[in-house]
Amino acid sequence: MKYTPQVAAEKPEKESAKKLAKSGKVVGRKTIPPGEVRIIGGVYKRSKIPVASLPGLRPTPDRVRETLFNWLGQDLTGWRCADIFAGTGVLGFEAASRGAQDVLLCEQDPVLVDKLKALQTKLKANMVKVERGDGVSLLRRANPGSLQLIFLDPPYESTAFEAALKAAAQAIATPGFVYLEAPQPWTDEELATVGLQVHRFGKAGAVHFHLLVKTPQTPQTPEARQSA
Repeated sequence: MKYTPQVAAEKPEKESAKKLAKSGKVVGRKTIPPGEVRIIGGVYKRSKIPVASLPGLRPTPDRVRETLFNWLGQDLTGWRCADIFAGTGVLGFEAASRGAQDVLLCEQDPVLVDKLKALQTKLKANMVKVERGDGVSLLRRANPGSLQLIFLDPPYESTAFEAALKAAAQAIATPGFVYLEAPQPWTDEELATVGLQVHRFGKAGAVHFHLLVKTPQTPQTPEARQSA
């Protein structure tokens, strides 16, 4: 009988760290952020935004941003916006790219603040203002009803979700929107305590993203007004 040597099955090649970084894949419990993201619409379309390799930094994926701005109608001309956990700033720069009048980016990490300011200068995005500090405190100081759009994308391990939602509910106009990105969905029952409700919802991988609006105020009856 002729001997046929056995060839060991080839093991699938492991993806390099560089390739994983470009894709923003999750390895175990650790997310390797992409090396850069691009603005997907508006006057700054295709502009590159570098992504620092920092714990908890998760740029909103292209697919999610595309869905979000389709929900919003793409044209944000004249809107006043704030991103209080700015990170890479991609959400705020997407809004500026689509005509927003004022975009405030708030970030605590000094490295990210410097990168945001550098990008603002590079794009000549005069409608964008970058501040270092606590975004929730900033929202609490905002005039009630002064913003048309607020982005909330805290680190997933953050304990600031409820406080940020409550502050955002006070700061947005009617009509106005709060974008929330979280590791789990938020229900209308949970949001009712802060005066918000779900307008649109989507999920992409581990990302649960919500477009929220203020809860309509129930008009008081004459009897209720008299007893107040």
